[in-house]
Formats: sequence, structure tokens, C-alpha cells
Amino acid sequence: MPRYKVTVVGAGMVGGTLAQRLAERDYADVVLIDIVEGMPQGKALDIQEAGPVYGYDSRVIGSNGYEESRGSEIVVITSGIARKPGMSRDDLLKTNAGIVRQVTEQVVAASPDSILLVVANPLDAMVTLTHQVSGFPKQRVVGMAGVLDSARYRSFLAEELGVSAEDVHGFVLGGHGDSMVPLPRYTTIAGIPLPALLSLDRIDAIVDRARNGGAEIVSLLRTGSAYYAPSASVVEMVDAILLDKKRVLPCAAYLEGEYGIDGIFMGVPCVLGAGGVERILEIQLEPAEQALLNKSADSVRELWSATEKAMQA
Repeated sequence: MPRYKVTVVGAGMVGGTLAQRLAERDYADVVLIDIVEGMPQGKALDIQEAGPVYGYDSRVIGSNGYEESRGSEIVVITSGIARKPGMSRDDLLKTNAGIVRQVTEQVVAASPDSILLVVANPLDAMVTLTHQVSGFPKQRVVGMAGVLDSARYRSFLAEELGVSAEDVHGFVLGGHGDSMVPLPRYTTIAGIPLPALLSLDRIDAIVDRARNGGAEIVSLLRTGSAYYAPSASVVEMVDAILLDKKRVLPCAAYLEGEYGIDGIFMGVPCVLGAGGVERILEIQLEPAEQALLNKSADSVRELWSATEKAMQA
């Protein structure tokens, strides 16, 4: 039986760590692409050489082009630059939009039947751009943010309650970052509703920390940003798609009226399987929760509008 092929575009900390995690899954060969000569090749070789120790046979290839990626089932786009001191948001948007546009065009040419999984930031705008440039149906373009934001939220809750993270079940809606909408009412600890175990004040504090989880790591690292949890979150999504697991995961999906929102990519609970985003699950929200989600949607629209203007400048 032929092995799956997963391509990771961008061999930085997220992309390199993701390639390692995927190789260790042992269900797919991995192609790692970057424009920096030697970097993807070196990282790929290093990961390949760990195979005899960890017991995987995944072939890992590093490249500065897209020929080796031809026929990939999934392509993960991590490309882009981090915001630098003195750089305006518009400058960041214009730079990363240009990178993601170029990457998407080359990915589509090499793997026209692939599913595109976007990690590049700012996430909600970059997944929208990828969908627009690729021309792929909405089911085959999805953004990773909700899995990461939910993992942070669940991790902080497990620490607060002194319980296993495996027993904390919860998710977030909305855009990535400050405007995300955690749902404590739908959060359970081994089936026990969170509000039965934790005061509202503590829940609010944990929600706030989850919203700023990425910024907290950036402030501690001083140079660079998170990559262990983001790469692990991508692997959970790749598992769901390649293995057709029908996992229910919070992902940035294209909305056409769900939750009263239309025409944007935003984090909602999705059924992920071999077809990509196979279904969006709509849950009943209270008025205050819906208001927060609408506010998040406005932030996403504003970000996309700013991206379009930056690209035209």
C-alpha cells in the first residue's frame, strides 16, 4: 500500500517541529520546503536519521522547490515572517499575504487534489487568502487556530484544578487570539460541567490567559514564538483527515450562514475527515455568547479588509 505524502511549507520552528512529529507518526512521507538553501534539506536529513532510533520508516525530503511535493494529500502552509520591531500591521499583512499567495499558487500546481491546512499568521486572513487564490472548494481549505487555543485553555484548566489534561474537554470559537470565544458552559471535566468545579472569577482569569497564550510565550522567549503546541495541534488535524477519523475539532472553516455569519473563515466546531471539513456543527449559544462571536466575526472581517488594502498598496 502506497504511503501518504504530507508537505510542510516553511521549515522554521513550527514547520521543522511539525515535520518531525509527522515523521514519527509513520503513516506518511514528509516533504519540507523552504526558500533558504540547505535549511530544509538539513532538517529533513536530521529527522530521517532519527528513524532507526524512534522506529519509523517515513521518508523525509527537504527541498527549495515544489517538484518533490507533487501529489501530496495534505499541504500545511506555515510560511510567513513574524512581526519585527517598528513594523506596522499593514507591512506585516502585505509581506505575509505576498508569501502565502505565492506558496498557494505553487502548491495548487503541484498538488491540485490536496487539502490545504493553513497555519500562517495572521491566521484568519491567511486562510481566507489561501481559499481565494487556490480556487479549492471550502471543504479542502482549513485553518489551524482553534485546536491550539483550545489546548491552551484546557491545559490551564487542568493546572488550576489539579487534574489530568486528558479529562478536560472544551473548545473555543471565533477568530484566533484576542477575539476568540471560549465556552465555559460547554466545558467539562470528565463529564462534570466546569462551573460546578470552579468559580466564575477563576474561569474568567483562565479564559483571559488562554486568549493571550501566544503573547505570553513570545514575551518569555523574547525572540521567536510558540512552536511545540502549534505543531502538535496541526498533527491532530492531519491525523483526523488522513485517517478519516471524523474528529470534532475547532477549526477555521468557511461560514455560509452558520451561527448567523457569512462569507468569512472563522473558528467553529468541525467534523474533520478524508474530505477535509465534512461538516460544521452548530450549537446553541446564549445571547451574550452570540454577541461575543459576532464581535469576533467583525474583527476577522476588519483584518481581511486590511489585508486586501495592504495587498493593493
